[in-house]
Amino acid sequence: MFLSMTCAILSKVMSSKYEIIIFWSKEDQAFIADVPELLGCKADGATHYEALQNAEIVIDERIETAKKLGRSIPSPRGRLAFA
Repeated sequence: MFLSMTCAILSKVMSSKYEIIIFWSKEDQAFIADVPELLGCKADGATHYEALQNAEIVIDERIETAKKLGRSIPSPRGRLAFA
């Protein structure tokens, strides 16, 4: 039951097709979620999950704002880098 609930929550959060890179920032004392395909699009959170949730919100807001201003929106390209 717990696993199916977790998967359902993640599928809602992970609706974006943009690559999101999450890392710990000692300076900020938070996890940082960077969206390299959307220049300057970043979010943070106390946990990986919170940073991911916040990144999805920022992505949606960035796309909505670009549409309102008539700006182009880069198409998601998938995985950009290999670790």
